[in-house]
Amino acid sequence: MSLLLTRLFLAVLLKPREARRERGDVPGWVLITVMTAGLVVAIWQLAGTQLQRMLQDALDSVGNK
Repeated sequence: MSLLLTRLFLAVLLKPREARRERGDVPGWVLITVMTAGLVVAIWQLAGTQLQRMLQDALDSVGNK
């Protein structure tokens, strides 16, 4: 998933200048959204097991009270 987002990001940046002018420039919020989604995917892949364990522990501690 992050590879797809990276390729999309690079495709937008590497377009010839004339092509970008004709179709308009990508607004900054779109790039921020794509980059944030890429970071979330990367973090999830690296720490998914630990995040899941932390969530389960938190839910268990609330349920035990």
